[in-house]
Amino acid sequence: MALMDQATSEEVKKRLDSLESEVRIIFFKESLMCQTCGPAEDFFTKLAALSPRLKLEVYNRVTDTEKAAAYGVTLTPAAVIEGAKGARVRFYGIPAGYEFVSLLEAVKNSVSAEPGLQPETVTALNGLKAPVNIKVFVTPTCPYCPPTVVLAHKFAAAAARVTAEMIEASEFPELAAKYEVAGVPQIVINETVNIVGAQSESALLKAVLDLVPGSAV
Repeated sequence: MALMDQATSEEVKKRLDSLESEVRIIFFKESLMCQTCGPAEDFFTKLAALSPRLKLEVYNRVTDTEKAAAYGVTLTPAAVIEGAKGARVRFYGIPAGYEFVSLLEAVKNSVSAEPGLQPETVTALNGLKAPVNIKVFVTPTCPYCPPTVVLAHKFAAAAARVTAEMIEASEFPELAAKYEVAGVPQIVINETVNIVGAQSESALLKAVLDLVPGSAV
């Protein structure tokens, strides 16, 4: 799978040079029943080769069960971005097309001292009384999806109780059917709240706070 041309590769290298510290990409695959695991591993291998601060670790979800459980990974292919802020950002499927931007932002935000959110948002997220999981279903050709994925991942980077996942809908059709994904981006919060379409920071925060009892801005 072609990750990028030479010009794009050089631009990505420049962006990765600004990383403040090491970022680990924890990649999970399996040998059977995963047609995209090979291309996905190739994708992340080529990306990691662009910076000495990117460290790729590869595991088999089926045989490395303890490792998969520790990172909350239930599907393959999966990649967990782990920086100084922890490992609460996941990508299920290949973040290709427009979603490549989401991946680069997740890598940067995993170690950045600046959360990229309004101060009141960060305060509210750190006041959450229960865990929150945000799933964002996407497709590689959706231009409106990356900002939604980046926002969800920023929420996760900002607060220990929040995890966020990008799910490539066409790679996981059964999961898309389970959550009745009719358009992208589609946001699923804690398995119960479904929101279709890109959301502003304040709108996504309100949806999270409305769901978690005892939390408020």
